[in-house]
Amino acid sequence: MPAKKASSASKSLIWIGALFGALSALTLIALLSLGERLFGFPFVPFDIFDWMARTLPGWLIGTVISTMVAIIRFFQTFLPIGDISTTAKLAEQAIAITQLILGGAVFGAILGWLAGRPGRNIAPIGLAGGLILLAITLLVEFSLAAGHTMPIAFIWLAVLFTAWGWGLARLIQRYIQVQAEPTATQLTRRQFISVSGAGLAAAALGAWGVGAIFGEDALPAVAQATPQPISGDDPFGAALTSGPAASPSQEELAARPSVVQGTRPELTSNEEFYRIDINTRAPVVEAGEWRLRITGLVDRPLELTLDEIHAMPSQTQILTMQCISNPIGGDLTSSSRWTGVRFQDLLAQAGVQSSSAGAYITSTDGFYEFVTMEDILDERCLLVYAMNSEPLPPEHGFPLRVYIPNRYGMKQPKWIENIELVAERIDGYWVDRGWDREARVNTVSVVDTVAVDEGQGMALTGGIAWASARGIGKVEVQVDEGDWQEAELIAPPLSPLNWVLWRFSWPYEEGRHKVAVRAYDGSGQLQETERRPTQPSGATGTHSVTMTL
Repeated sequence: MPAKKASSASKSLIWIGALFGALSALTLIALLSLGERLFGFPFVPFDIFDWMARTLPGWLIGTVISTMVAIIRFFQTFLPIGDISTTAKLAEQAIAITQLILGGAVFGAILGWLAGRPGRNIAPIGLAGGLILLAITLLVEFSLAAGHTMPIAFIWLAVLFTAWGWGLARLIQRYIQVQAEPTATQLTRRQFISVSGAGLAAAALGAWGVGAIFGEDALPAVAQATPQPISGDDPFGAALTSGPAASPSQEELAARPSVVQGTRPELTSNEEFYRIDINTRAPVVEAGEWRLRITGLVDRPLELTLDEIHAMPSQTQILTMQCISNPIGGDLTSSSRWTGVRFQDLLAQAGVQSSSAGAYITSTDGFYEFVTMEDILDERCLLVYAMNSEPLPPEHGFPLRVYIPNRYGMKQPKWIENIELVAERIDGYWVDRGWDREARVNTVSVVDTVAVDEGQGMALTGGIAWASARGIGKVEVQVDEGDWQEAELIAPPLSPLNWVLWRFSWPYEEGRHKVAVRAYDGSGQLQETERRPTQPSGATGTHSVTMTL
């Protein structure tokens, strides 16, 4: 065979191998999904992604997070892709699956290249590739504390991966054999590719479809929704609240100014509450098997069931939480009514020793964080088990999470399993990856909407301002680079820990306008107006919008 023709055939085999590798990886993914949904076996693509997120350098993870948020916000300006947290999770899942497909394509290309050499049997190499993937998977699963997975799951993975590697090699070899045989009695190259590709794709889609039947529901559609009202007279459940952050009376709330249409709901539904964590999918914890262990510098180590925690005196408060990676004007912030036991009350049962500096908390998903004794002794600091009068959803930390005033969400673990009282402060998961050790919230304000009241010839602007427990003392709005003017607060807020809604009206003329907002906290301190990125201490700067009226 001439050298030029042999080179062309070799390149063709590389591309054919890549195609077969990608299609076979898709089939592998579908079978992994089926095994997970039917029998609870590990879904390897997501586990590998989670392992990478925990293992790669913190600066790289921070850069990826910031870039992903920036890309999502860019597309949000002209596509209905949903909120940042939901879209980011979908993107993470897509990346996890794409990684395995690309890996299969690369492996297939290597096998195709090797198969082009005369007399080369690539079946053992394909088998070795499957075994290498199995070894990586086992390391990942045990690294993620999944060693408790049933042994049959690892048998399933061993069969699946070795069959995949060997089968891919045999498929490529069979393709070569077809090309070498007389075309009059054999499939043409195009027919072979079409039949093989269609067969693999059909197997993948079929397995995926069966898995979907037995799997979880689709993600909820994004909409601006509030929780179901407790009653017509108490739509926010203010009467259910208690403690130092209890809500104002129903009468006080009912007498407040009206909200500008288009402003976000004052209370966020469970489905709409933002979700940021270190998992492609939320851990699922069995309530009956779960225990909270309290150890370390205590007089009486405890192990409590969820029912025992529910039986303790509870406290309910409406609060706002925000992610430290929330950009100026972003939607990684939500408001909810949370119920739980005061952190200090629960630890009092264990008898905290005077040498304790605080609590080192670890979670089901491997997350860890330190809570200072100062925060623990804050009466508003809760171990939370209910959200808007419902059990915590799995994605928000069921069965137990912590709430700490004045801190970003990165300091507030979900899926809590262990609380250890320790003598010295220990840096948490995100602190180890370069984020601020204190993670104290910055004062923020956002323009949510600008609407036109044509009958009055006025533009109505509305939004939120938040400074956690510091409260909001004043909000000012600037139109078209003019003077700052004070906005009207929808006050009192639902609680001292919740964001404040505001409204502002101004005469307008048709055309393009810019509206900016800034807020002062309860002590009169103006929010930081200098632009700073989210990492390491949370974004700062004023928010503005430009629109044509």
